[in-house]
Amino acid sequence: MTTADADTSAAADTSTTFADLGLSDAVLKALRDVGYEIPSAIQAATIPTLLAGRDVVGLAQTGTGKTAAFALPILSRLDVHQQKPQALVLAPTRELALQVCEAFEKYAAHMRGVHVLPVYGGQAYGVQLSALRRGVHVVVGTPGRIMDHLAKGTLDLSELKYLVLDEADEMLKMGFAEDVETILAETPKEKQVALFSATMPPAIRRISQQYLSDADEITVKSSTTTSANTTQRYLIVGYPQKVDALTRILEVENFEGMIVFVRTKNETEALAEKLRARGYSAAAISGDVAQAQRERTVNQLKSGKLDILVATDVAARGLDVDRISHVVNFDIPVDTESYVHRIGRTGRAGRSGSAISFVTPRERRLLTAIEKATRQPLTEMRLPSVEDVNSTRLARFDDAITAALSQSDRVAGFRDIVAHYVEHHDVPELDVAAALALVAQGDTPLLLSAEEERAQRFAADDRAARDDRPARGGRDDRDGSRPERRARPAAGTLAPYRIEVGRRHKVEPRQIVGALANEGGLSREDFGAITIQPDFSIVELPADLSPTVLKKLQGTRISGKLIEIAPDRGRPQRRR
Repeated sequence: MTTADADTSAAADTSTTFADLGLSDAVLKALRDVGYEIPSAIQAATIPTLLAGRDVVGLAQTGTGKTAAFALPILSRLDVHQQKPQALVLAPTRELALQVCEAFEKYAAHMRGVHVLPVYGGQAYGVQLSALRRGVHVVVGTPGRIMDHLAKGTLDLSELKYLVLDEADEMLKMGFAEDVETILAETPKEKQVALFSATMPPAIRRISQQYLSDADEITVKSSTTTSANTTQRYLIVGYPQKVDALTRILEVENFEGMIVFVRTKNETEALAEKLRARGYSAAAISGDVAQAQRERTVNQLKSGKLDILVATDVAARGLDVDRISHVVNFDIPVDTESYVHRIGRTGRAGRSGSAISFVTPRERRLLTAIEKATRQPLTEMRLPSVEDVNSTRLARFDDAITAALSQSDRVAGFRDIVAHYVEHHDVPELDVAAALALVAQGDTPLLLSAEEERAQRFAADDRAARDDRPARGGRDDRDGSRPERRARPAAGTLAPYRIEVGRRHKVEPRQIVGALANEGGLSREDFGAITIQPDFSIVELPADLSPTVLKKLQGTRISGKLIEIAPDRGRPQRRR
């Protein structure tokens, strides 16, 4: 295996163009249509090698142009008269498979009769079977669904000439190692193989040695593993304050499209719901969302109908949306590779981007690890204050007035109406303008006071939780408990009950209130204080709960765990 190095800061030679690489005229015409002129480092090093028929191992990070590096040479050598699949691209996720498929179609815009088929789980078999029967030149799919077609005998790889493993390390990390090797064994011995990976773990090295023939190893070297076009910042914030911090940032940051990353699938919809309650167009995407809905959500993000996408790492893999100006790590990732992949969703192809990471005091070590791995310092930012929010709102209000004044014809009509009101009511014009602004603003105040901001935040949380939940409490207690209190019934009517779910089970007060209210037919007045401990929680409920209600509640599950509710007898609390 021979090796070659490249520099991501530019192409291997800035005087080299795509026309110098040996690509076909039809492919070059498509590249001119999309405005591509200078190949990236991985493209300049890989395309001539693939066109020469050699196998390739490409080591490069996300966002360096790997898709074009293998798609362009494949299309340049494609035989459009052959109807059986000639190229197979394996991708770890449906999103990446669709992205690669779209890239092939874009680059084949001036090639007649080229058919590219995405094959992934969640899509009906009928669509894929019909396309395969009609004839397909390039198949882009996830290992699981490719395996299904091979088992059913509906995918014929006997004429395969090109095989690409895209983001191979990610496929192995997701548990597809056995599937990938099974698929490789089903392909013809004589074929060209290109393997692309961000890292070279032993498993990838073994596959490359076993299934690639005398491959050229092309490593993209860079001074940093993250895009120089992306500004990276962090905010030290406690976990309970994260939603409020995100809301402040959304108020003052000039963003177009945003991805907010969380760690678990359960948190995606919960956070998206809170953002919608605060007036933002937000949606969640995770591995549990149906594929049709996922595609609709991504298309809404692309078209501008949606501004914020709350996602997990796997769900956002392969997303490449021009509108993404900001990435927020609501939960900072525990490994540096995930961090690089996340912020790689912005600052791509020369565009500027911004990445903001929320770091709790206990997660500072993760911040240090990220800075060491990326060789780039992250700049600490302060939480935007109420004054910052008000300043931004005033600036936007000024812009709205300026934009309205530019519509001189319409303004002239309203000027007569205002003059008529001033004449008949003896009111200064300035007061009339202020009153009109009040009418336009509605019930929501233009400027916030600290008290109004807190009230607005609590109201939004209540709207987000379909069952009312206790109001947000103060600072964590010394033993790690998190008290959440609300207006409570008269003294003497409540008693503590213990449930066997706590912070370790990712439980929140609204989940407790919602579950108990639904199962036991309780109302908001029936809840007192809720104290969440690491392994259990104490909930104040009416002391005279009937045996029937208590029996119903004993079968309640929260976060998939039976709560085993029982009156609290003052059992010793385990230390954190």
